[in-house]
Amino acid sequence: MSISPAEIAEAIGLTGYAVNGAGIGGMLKTRVADFRVEEEIKKISMDPKGRFTIAQITLTNWETNRFINRLAKTLKMSRDRIWFAGTKDKRAITKQLFVIDSKLQKVQNVEIPDAEIEILGRTHQKLNFGSHRGNKFTIVLRGCANEDGTPMSEEDALAEVESIKVRMDELIGKGRFPNWIGPQRFGANRPVTAAVGRCVIEGRWKDAVETYISMEGLGESEEAEKFRGFYREGGSPQDALEICPRHLGYEGSMLKNLINRPDDWVGAFKALPRNLQLMTVHAIQSEAFNRYLHLRFQNNLPLHTPIIGDYVAPLDETNSLEIDRSIVVNELTLPRVSRNCEKGRLAVTGFLPGANTVIADGPSGELEKEILKQMDLHDLDWQVEKIRRLTSKGNRRALLSHYSDFLIETVPKVVDESLSMRWQEGPQEGDRWHPEGACIRFRFLLPPGAYATTFIREFIRGPVHHL
Repeated sequence: MSISPAEIAEAIGLTGYAVNGAGIGGMLKTRVADFRVEEEIKKISMDPKGRFTIAQITLTNWETNRFINRLAKTLKMSRDRIWFAGTKDKRAITKQLFVIDSKLQKVQNVEIPDAEIEILGRTHQKLNFGSHRGNKFTIVLRGCANEDGTPMSEEDALAEVESIKVRMDELIGKGRFPNWIGPQRFGANRPVTAAVGRCVIEGRWKDAVETYISMEGLGESEEAEKFRGFYREGGSPQDALEICPRHLGYEGSMLKNLINRPDDWVGAFKALPRNLQLMTVHAIQSEAFNRYLHLRFQNNLPLHTPIIGDYVAPLDETNSLEIDRSIVVNELTLPRVSRNCEKGRLAVTGFLPGANTVIADGPSGELEKEILKQMDLHDLDWQVEKIRRLTSKGNRRALLSHYSDFLIETVPKVVDESLSMRWQEGPQEGDRWHPEGACIRFRFLLPPGAYATTFIREFIRGPVHHL
């Protein structure tokens, strides 16, 4: 069994673009050093007598959850005593803050490969998801290609990016782009989290575990494909564990739980890190949001300015949504709200369904109801009785996000062993990149919760596995 890039895009609702355009093709993350992220953190109060150690950690090719597991093991503590503002891309160089409930000296002595730990001091303050001002990105896109697969020149690539940017400025506002939720939320090239999330909110724990272990992905290793296929076809947990690749640690932990406690499917699910458990529910909500965003495009409803029935909410100084202050737009408030949306003070929102789902009124509300119907979510109560902390009330998300400090420039082509295996194998059927195509460096700043991959996707117009 295999899954195609088009099937992945459809599974996560990531279809359509803000404006028409050919795009420039190319691939991201062909080298680890080509994708750099640095957090901009809100001010944290430092205190020499603080309980926690605060460290700035630079990671190379580390998935955030796996690094935290490694750090917690090294410090001989629970991972729940480590706090951070957001998960980052794996194949990247990332710099972010961590607050650790451990002695400063102990953290200072930690040595983990491909992790640089800089101790900043002590604090009483924890970090939460979204407690940063934004993320600075420096991203190199390699192998730009025309729609027919031929290499694209540097001049043509730069011109096409600028052309798409101008059209987005004109259609949805300067410095704005559709606030799609990116592939990382769903499992990148294995969109497993939303599929598992559906099982969770329906109380199908066996299906949740078996889906996580066995669901096929795109471009996985031969041993991973063999393992997943074996379990999918009825292999026992014991036998499956024997052929489970070492890098599939979460799957291995689930299997160990099943071996020790057969049929304890909830216990096996809990082998996943707590934030990943929650992410499965968030992923099904995210799929609904992406589908709503696309449906809004299809029905020619604006994203940057409201219509009657829309919910709007203020934006703070970091362009983060203050959802607790949201209001529904009526005929009387429409002119004033529209002006504030145009000025970037307010944002039109779409739903993230949950137990207390708030549906918009008017045409927008009808589209939200249509998505619930399409996804067969309309009769669910979203109550997760076995793990109550996974019950989600629902929320709303801005339809547009903001970008700033945008810069594009060309960089030289590289031919060395640092390039990914996918690059070295050359373009495959359905790909849109060429080894002789232009290489473009993007620099920009995004607010918390916005995805660099979906921003650059507006310019690439290639298959989802190129992100």
